[in-house]
Amino acid sequence: MEELLNGYFLQVFTFVCINIILALTIYMTLCTGILSLGNAGLMSFGAYTSAILTADYGFPMPLGIFCGGLMAAFVAMIIGLPTIRLRGLYLAIATLGFGEVVRVIALNLTITHGALGFSGIPSMASTLSDYASDWGLLDALEMDSQTGGQFLMCIVLLLIVIAIVTFWYRLEHSRVGRAMAAVKADEYAASLTGINVVYYKMMAFLFSAFFAGVAGALYAHATFFITPTDFDWHKVVDILLYTVFGGSNVLWGSVLGAAILTIVPESLRALSEYRDMIYGIMLVVLMGFRPDGILSYDAMKWISSKFSRKAKPVKVEGGDD
Repeated sequence: MEELLNGYFLQVFTFVCINIILALTIYMTLCTGILSLGNAGLMSFGAYTSAILTADYGFPMPLGIFCGGLMAAFVAMIIGLPTIRLRGLYLAIATLGFGEVVRVIALNLTITHGALGFSGIPSMASTLSDYASDWGLLDALEMDSQTGGQFLMCIVLLLIVIAIVTFWYRLEHSRVGRAMAAVKADEYAASLTGINVVYYKMMAFLFSAFFAGVAGALYAHATFFITPTDFDWHKVVDILLYTVFGGSNVLWGSVLGAAILTIVPESLRALSEYRDMIYGIMLVVLMGFRPDGILSYDAMKWISSKFSRKAKPVKVEGGDD
């Protein structure tokens, strides 16, 4: 147990949770057939908004994180109105360009501290540790302030991930989710049935942007130092890989892909010279044998069939009325 509570393992688990949220933002847009590559830019809006509000203006951290999500959603609404009608690669290129514009602006703004980076961001672990100390929780758990703060941060992040997964799972199986699935299958056919295609695509885009902003804010408070290079096109590729690797057609594919692609590079630190090569070979092999990712509709059906009990026929007794 003490090894699992090691600061290094807790830090890795922290980034696993944040990356799962980022992977889910890609999955949310894919539910309506949108391929958005601007999540890193939206993530930066959430990170800088929360950092500025908490570090410079003394906002409470939960409020700063929520405002970071709202700012990202607001920006997404502005750029989404003229671009959401684009399809396929045109939308992907437009959102990718937006992310690069945001990065360049952040490099030249005084309020973001430019290329020097924004430091002095309140640490989420330290804040939670202070609260836990006031409540006597750390004494009850027999933990020091640093380990206890990191442990509580992991618990909070895990609860946030569970809440997001539960929310989107229920949305997927509602009337809204069925409309989104129809839009993804065929926009023209969906519009003929009376579905407002732009409305549902915009809804998915705004949800994705909000959670990308929340993930950015969580990242800022987990690292307490951010720079514009943290949100460049490398981050875009990483976020996209999380979903594609795990399986872009099912919700749990994004969760699994983010967890694997966060843990594997860390486990290969001993082979630092060959880590990128092994990482690349693993991706190529997977795409060659399972282009739909580790999890797909067929894989999920097979798993559910193995774990679900077969319903036994019920014999109804009794004569005719």
